[in-house]
Amino acid sequence: MIKTVEELNARKAQCTAALETKINGSDGRRHIVLCGGTGCLSSHSDEILKRFEEVLKEKGAEDKATVNQVGCFGFCSQGPFVKIYPEDTLYRGVKIEDVEEIVESDILNNTVVERLLYVDPVTKARVSKQDEINFYKKQKRIALHGCGVINPEDINEALGMGAYEGLRKALTMTRQEVVDEVTKSGLRGRGGGGFPTGRKWQFALNVDADQKYVVCNGDEGDPGAFMDRSILEGNPLAVIEGMVIAGYAFGASEGYFYVRAEYPIAVHRLKIAIEQATKEGLLGDHILGTDFSFRCHIRLGAGAFVCGEETALLNSIEGKRGMPRPRPPFPAVKGLWGKPTCVNNVETLACVPYILRNGAEAFASVGTEKSKGTKVFALGGKVNNVGLVEVPMGTTLRELIYDIGGGIPNGKKFKAIQTGGPSGGCLTEEYLDEPIDFDNLVAKGSMMGSGGAIVMDEDNCMVDVAKFYMEFICDESCGKCTPCRIGTKRMLEILTRITEGKGTMKDFDELEELSQTVKTNSLCALGQTSSNPITSTMTHFKDEYIAHIVDKKCPAHVCKKLMQYVIDPEKCIGCGMCARNCPASCITRTDYTAPGHKLASMHIDPEKCVKCGTCISFCKFGAISKK
Repeated sequence: MIKTVEELNARKAQCTAALETKINGSDGRRHIVLCGGTGCLSSHSDEILKRFEEVLKEKGAEDKATVNQVGCFGFCSQGPFVKIYPEDTLYRGVKIEDVEEIVESDILNNTVVERLLYVDPVTKARVSKQDEINFYKKQKRIALHGCGVINPEDINEALGMGAYEGLRKALTMTRQEVVDEVTKSGLRGRGGGGFPTGRKWQFALNVDADQKYVVCNGDEGDPGAFMDRSILEGNPLAVIEGMVIAGYAFGASEGYFYVRAEYPIAVHRLKIAIEQATKEGLLGDHILGTDFSFRCHIRLGAGAFVCGEETALLNSIEGKRGMPRPRPPFPAVKGLWGKPTCVNNVETLACVPYILRNGAEAFASVGTEKSKGTKVFALGGKVNNVGLVEVPMGTTLRELIYDIGGGIPNGKKFKAIQTGGPSGGCLTEEYLDEPIDFDNLVAKGSMMGSGGAIVMDEDNCMVDVAKFYMEFICDESCGKCTPCRIGTKRMLEILTRITEGKGTMKDFDELEELSQTVKTNSLCALGQTSSNPITSTMTHFKDEYIAHIVDKKCPAHVCKKLMQYVIDPEKCIGCGMCARNCPASCITRTDYTAPGHKLASMHIDPEKCVKCGTCISFCKFGAISKK
C-alpha cells in the first residue's frame, strides 16, 4: 500500500524500470502485446492471446517471450494487431492460425513474417514499424496516453507510464493553483460543448458547500463514436487520476463514473482500476498522506442519448428519469443532489494528468490559439483507414481524411464529412483545408461534438443522411419540451415524404422554418442542435432536395421509393442467376428480337421488386443497374 509521496516515487521507479525492461528487451526476452479493444476482441484477440501462451509452452519458449493485452491501437480496420518489442514489429489482421508461424519465425528465429505486415497502398511496400505507417504519422497521443502500450488491468504498468505523477504534483499546490494551471492550459470540454474546463472548476471552487461531486460523463451516444470507450478500455487509471485531480481542485470528495451499460469491457476494466487504486491507497482516505480523501463510484446508463446532456445525466444518477433541467442554476453551483458538481467528459479528464504532469505550457503549445491540445476522433464511413485518431487541434479535414484516413475507397469521389454526430453538420469539399477546432467548425455550420467523423462519398444521398439522423433524434428525444418532441417529429415526416417522392416545395420551405424554430426554442442542446444535419444539407446540397421534390429522383440511387432496378437486354445473356437468387421472385425471362438475331433476357417487375440489390450482386455481366 502506498501511503506517502516517497513510497509512490519508489514504486513508480520500480514500475518504470519493469516496463522499460519489457519494451527494451533488456532481459533478453521479447514482449508480445495484443490489441484488447472491443473491435479486436470481437475478432478473437483474446483467443489469439491464449493461443500465443499455448504455442510458447508447446515449443518450450515460455522463457523467451511474455504475452500481454493492451488497449486500442486505433487502426481498427486493420486489426487484430500483434506488436512485438523491442523491435516494434507490428502485425495486422492476425488470425488464430497465424500464431504458430509468428512464434516459430519471429520469436524463435528472428525472422519477420512479411505477409502479416501493413502494405502501404501507394508504394506497395511492407511496413513493419507502427510510427512509419501514414495513419500514425500525424497523430499525437495525449488523451490516449498509454493506450496500446500498457495492460489496462495492471496498475503497475500504468504507474510505469507516469500515472499519478500529475496528482502528486497537484497535492503540492493549492486548490486555486491547480484550477489556474488547468485554466492556463486552455483545456476545453471534449464532450461537445467546448466550455473551458478551468472556468467550470472555478465556479465550483467558489461555492461553499459541505459536499461536492465530480461526475465523469462516459455516456457516449453518437452513432459511430467510440472515443470514450477506447480511453476507458485502454487506460482507465488516467481518467481516474483526472477525476481525483478535479476533486482536489474544487474540494470534492466523491466521484461518479456514468458509463453506458453497452460498454461491458470498459466498465470491467474501470472496476478493476478502481479496486486496484483503492487497494494501493491511491483512492480513499488521506491519499499520499494528505488530508485529501476521494472515492469513486460507477453508475451504468441504459443507453438514452439524452443522458449525455449533463443535467439529464445527473437526474439519471439520482434515480430519476433522464430529462434535462432548466439552467441556471448550473451543475457547478447546484448539481448532483443539489450540491456543486462538475461534469466532465472522459476525454477531458484523460487530458488533466498530462497538464499537471508536464505543465500547462506543454499542453497549450499544441493546437490553435483558441483550441488547445489534441482531439480524439472516431473516423468512419467511406474512408480506407477506419479507426480511432488523436490529432492536434488545427489539423485540417484534408489531413484527417486523406493523410490519416487514406482517402475514399474504390476511387469514389468525396462528398461530405459529418462531424459532431446527430448534433453536427455536413462539410463539403470546399472546407477540406479548414483547420479543425471548436469555433471554426461551428462557423462553418457544423460542430466538434464529442468527436464522431463520418465520411461520405458520391453514393450517399444527403437527404437520406438527414433523415437517418432525424430518425435517431426522434427516437432519443426525452419529450420534455414541445419544440423538440413535436418539431423533430414533423421534420422527420417531411423528410420521409421527400425521400418517397411525395414532397413539395412547400415542404422544403416548412422544413427550413421548422429547423430554426426547434433550434431556437428547445430546452437542451439535443433539441437545439437537432436540426444541424438538415440545415447543413439544405445549404450545401439543395440540388439534391430539388431533385427529390421536383424530378422525383434520387441522384445517388439510395431512396428506394425513387429507385428502379432495370436489366439492359444488350448486356444480359439470360443465364437466370438473378432470377434464381431473387428473394421476391420478381425476375422473369423475356424473349425479344435484336437486329440480326433473337435473344433471351431477364426482366424485373417493378411492382414486385423490393429493391434489395441481390440481383446486382449475382450478375456477372454488369447488366443490372439502378435508375
